[in-house]
Amino acid sequence: MHIWEGVALAMHQIRTQKLKSFFSLLGVILGVLFLWFVVSLIWGKPWSINLFYSRVFLEVLFDNPELLTMLGILERFGIHGHNAKLSDASDAHEIKLYGKARRNLKVLRSYDRARQNSVQLMSTDILDWFIDDQLRGEPYRHHNYPLNQMFGIQSELPDLMMNLHPLKTKRDARHYIKRLSKFGVKFDQVLDGLAIREEKGITPPNFTVRHVLAEMRAFIGQPAEENPLYTVFKQKLSDAGIKETEVEPLLAEVRTQLMHTVYPAYQKLIDNFAALEAKAQENHGVWALPDGDAYYAHCLRSNTTTELSPEEIHEIGLQEVAQIEARMSEILTGLGHPEENPTRQLLELGKQARFLYPNTDEGREACLEDYARMLEEIDTVIEPVFELRPKSGVVVKRIPEFKEKTSPGAYYQMSDFGGSRPGVFFANLRDMKETQKFGMKTLAYHEAIPGHHFQLAIAQGLKGM
Repeated sequence: MHIWEGVALAMHQIRTQKLKSFFSLLGVILGVLFLWFVVSLIWGKPWSINLFYSRVFLEVLFDNPELLTMLGILERFGIHGHNAKLSDASDAHEIKLYGKARRNLKVLRSYDRARQNSVQLMSTDILDWFIDDQLRGEPYRHHNYPLNQMFGIQSELPDLMMNLHPLKTKRDARHYIKRLSKFGVKFDQVLDGLAIREEKGITPPNFTVRHVLAEMRAFIGQPAEENPLYTVFKQKLSDAGIKETEVEPLLAEVRTQLMHTVYPAYQKLIDNFAALEAKAQENHGVWALPDGDAYYAHCLRSNTTTELSPEEIHEIGLQEVAQIEARMSEILTGLGHPEENPTRQLLELGKQARFLYPNTDEGREACLEDYARMLEEIDTVIEPVFELRPKSGVVVKRIPEFKEKTSPGAYYQMSDFGGSRPGVFFANLRDMKETQKFGMKTLAYHEAIPGHHFQLAIAQGLKGM
């Protein structure tokens, strides 16, 4: 081999070795950078505030599988395991969440506001207020009633199973049964929390205890095959077209879980509240709780986002009521119903047959049909007014019968993020004498279009927030 060829070969080998060393070093550097990125993203301060927003959002979601089911985000990506779990209701878990909130608020406030654009600043301010408000409420974290006649866990958990839990496949059915098997653990956690509250002198008023007891006793005071957790499951499997040979074993498992897990779990809550009934007081306001006045002021701030005192807000309320009643009197007088007290006048009008539906199943069906028609009409009329409209639809349903006796007159349940489940305006049809025709449009517009449905569905679809 010629000497110059040998030199060229040697130089080539040197360059090859250097390149190998360079790429090896580059790989190490990239690996370290990736590791740093992952560690800071999960545990530290992400380099981008947008990544931090996402981390906080994901933390909230993955700490709450029931919320994941309600939002319906992961199902679009073929992830369903969360639908077999229930959210942790233990006191230890709540303490852990407050610790996360403190850390997240500290990290959020460490980002330079001067480097954030207008959308980021709005997101930052909203998230800051949300976390700060949670932490302000930490001293009062036991100042609530996990079991209550409006939205207590004893009715919300079955509601989750019946109205939100997906039941389209055999896998969904298996997850449903798995969730039923966890009712005992969940209710035991709630019972531990009730014991802590009672030690602190925080117990619900006697009317709440009575209503909740009646609801729970009725819920388990029927054969398992007649319980809505069974009947709704059976109907949804039928609607999904699952083979009858596969349905029967699943129904047998639901029946078993109801009898051996769900009913005994409810009985524990019933025993607790039955013992509490003799001790419950006429404390119909949080003023009766320890530090009740401070807790009330916190609730007002949390719900109004103002720093107004209870007295100031009460005065605003009195002024608004007076203004509304004056306008009501004016309208009623113009319609030939002069009355000094417009509220009393409306109560009297509300008793007239022309403004009521028959208190029958036919009357309830007619009421739901009229609500649906009202929503269709208003949706068309307001089209020129609203430039931004939700993509998901809204339907009207009756509040489930097992909980309607103690539920409010109506409420809204938002749609999922995937668009497979519409928003729902739930109307209370327990007694048709409570539904006056002249008040239905106001209620429909408030709960659905353009009320809570537009409010929440549009918020879900905002880009960049």
